[in-house]
Amino acid sequence: MALTRDFTETINARVEKDSHFTIALLDEAIFLFLNGEPETARLILRDIVNATVGFEQLAIETSKPSKSLHRMLSAKGNPTMDNLTAILNVLRKKLNIDINVQTTVISS
Repeated sequence: MALTRDFTETINARVEKDSHFTIALLDEAIFLFLNGEPETARLILRDIVNATVGFEQLAIETSKPSKSLHRMLSAKGNPTMDNLTAILNVLRKKLNIDINVQTTVISS
């Protein structure tokens, strides 16, 4: 008997039980977008959507086809800034959080 569990099941269970984990995932996705790693950021957002609102509800709330949203949040996806903002706004409302970005100066 295998002692492993599917990655998606693990993420979904953790998101359901731990809002701090979910917020940390969203924070990481935004950090990655802003720091030049959009592929990984899209995949994290996809996991968050699957574990929270689901793509069908996201489609309703963004007025975008579910299939298009799946493509946008795939490794090779290329969401526009408007679409990314719409997705983040739905997640922000679902998670009942504000998104704030802070900048820091890197010493050379």
